[in-house]
Amino acid sequence: MAARSLLAENRQIQRAIELIQLGARLQVLESETDLPYERLLRLYKEVAGRSPSKGQLPFSTDWFMTWQPNIHASLFLNIYEYLQKSTDIESIDAIAKAWRLYRDEVTAHGVEPILSITRAWRMVKFVDSGMLCLTKCTHCGGRFVNHTYELDNQFTCGLCEPPARAGKAQKAGAIH
Repeated sequence: MAARSLLAENRQIQRAIELIQLGARLQVLESETDLPYERLLRLYKEVAGRSPSKGQLPFSTDWFMTWQPNIHASLFLNIYEYLQKSTDIESIDAIAKAWRLYRDEVTAHGVEPILSITRAWRMVKFVDSGMLCLTKCTHCGGRFVNHTYELDNQFTCGLCEPPARAGKAQKAGAIH
């Protein structure tokens, strides 16, 4: 019994270390592990080499609706949902894996990722609570982050109809 408990604690520590290395905020670690706050704080300082950031986590769905964040968030959420359907891993592990895949994909195209692991985690919580969902674009067929109860039968994504200012931000996170 003690060996099983030690294995579970080691798994929690490994998960916390991975999330810290990906840039997760302390509040994410508290929510996704069973480790005490003091232990997480010491671990954060040891792994990151600095104290964790202070302040509230993102609490609004509006950030995910703006043009560039929506494209990045949609890419991540499609990867996450695929992993959830095709693997048998816990949600937080799927979030970490999907975020690494998202980050690797955008950086391979010379684009800076604008979706942090913390925002990705928060977005999954918004999806789980029914505030956000993926909506199919009527033009390209891609699935994009949208408010769950948005009355939009003719949804068009930001890639099919980018805003007029879209060309000015190509180096700042646009995915082509």
